[in-house]
Amino acid sequence: MFGKRGNEGPAKSGGIAAAPARIPPAAPAASAPTVLVEPGREAPQQRQQVPPPSMQTPARRRPARTEEYYDTKSQVFSALIDTIDLSQLSKLDAEAAREEIRDIVNDIITIKNFAMSISEQEELLEDICNDVLGYGPLEPLLARDDIADIMVNGAGQTFIEVAGKTIESEIRFRDNAQLLSICQRIVSQVGRRVDESSPICDARLPDGSRVNVIAPPLSIDGPALTIRKFKKDKLTLDQLVRFGAITPEGATLLQIIGRVRCNVVISGGTGSGKTTLLNCLTNYIDRDERIITCEDTAELQLQQPHVVRLETRPPNIEGEGEITMRDLVKNCLRMRPERIIVGEVRGPEVFDLLQAMNTGHDGSMGTIHANNPRECLSRIESMIAMGGYSLPAKTVREIISTSVDVIVQAARLRDGSRRITQITEVVGMEGDVIITQDLMRYEIEGEDAGGRIIGRHMSTGIGKPHFWDRARYYNEEKRLAAALDEMENKSN
Repeated sequence: MFGKRGNEGPAKSGGIAAAPARIPPAAPAASAPTVLVEPGREAPQQRQQVPPPSMQTPARRRPARTEEYYDTKSQVFSALIDTIDLSQLSKLDAEAAREEIRDIVNDIITIKNFAMSISEQEELLEDICNDVLGYGPLEPLLARDDIADIMVNGAGQTFIEVAGKTIESEIRFRDNAQLLSICQRIVSQVGRRVDESSPICDARLPDGSRVNVIAPPLSIDGPALTIRKFKKDKLTLDQLVRFGAITPEGATLLQIIGRVRCNVVISGGTGSGKTTLLNCLTNYIDRDERIITCEDTAELQLQQPHVVRLETRPPNIEGEGEITMRDLVKNCLRMRPERIIVGEVRGPEVFDLLQAMNTGHDGSMGTIHANNPRECLSRIESMIAMGGYSLPAKTVREIISTSVDVIVQAARLRDGSRRITQITEVVGMEGDVIITQDLMRYEIEGEDAGGRIIGRHMSTGIGKPHFWDRARYYNEEKRLAAALDEMENKSN
């Protein structure tokens, strides 16, 4: 269909006209000398050195690829590129394109009479399909839904996070050139680039997974690629309850907080689940509200029908054209939003977000890196100072106290589990100090024989929170009272 196949051998089709839909035009040619070390058809548990607790059988390590395998792969790949017409291949869906490539590669192996076992041939077929249609050696890892993070430290070392623990994967790249080619393929999909002149780049995969690339000369041992994966099935508060991250009563409290349009800041460390929790809270926003999201790399996936998604833009090669998060948040105010959601607040844009919270955009949300609610407030104050505002400290704290209603603290514990450790509301000011009160907190009681943290969510005894009038306005005061009472009863 896309090239001559038969006893006469692969015939040239006149060059490469276009790349498949998933990759930019130059990607296949750039990948020509590349290979996978880990076969894509391998079962998930066989790709790990140390299986997560849920897996019972240790993985069987495969031997490292030999130079003979690489040479064979390179010859087959070159013959494939000469034979296939990628402009026609790009018109097929992924499965049909994969089958077409497999057919041609099988013919090439037969014609060139390579001595390969059936399993080796299957591995080679999968390797080449991943190189042409996907992200090469990363494909087996991206296909697994139990991996939270993929961390590539140069061509020879790849780590993954499974069940909260970081373990080494057997995935390897042939060389740093292949790894950099795949990094360029990923970032080019969102109109960005990574090379020696622009060695740092944030991007995203089509499923919303967050990608960071830092390339030589800044990364000494080769390109460093980090992918924060998101599950195909988005988590809900009910699932967080089943995982033990929050109690049913705590989940009801969070639902009410989202429903009654409290201004929420989700605080936590790296990998604590802030974005996941933000996605969960947005499920309880009314479907008739206009929501505008601002992110460095778009990863929030809201289900409401009236959502406008905005994304920052880095400077071009001349150092011009940059659009910062602050630019986006400022522009939001001219777009008639009912809620503004900032994926991650990390600079002076926090002041504009607080202003929005104070000017009729109730229910706005954002995430901040901080280890506890009190530190979160201090970080907000510091980020305002970063913007060059020469305001008295008391004035800044008054702005914060009148803007933020609730701080939800998420944490990743040392056993790898994630918990919502505090739900704290901002009450107001007393002198120069912002007053807060916890509605719920998580207390660690010890650990079991397997090293798992034992703890429980405790009520602090607050029966009428500061946002009670807001809950009554939305006819949620009875449900709020019931949740707080049940939480206190279980704590006693």
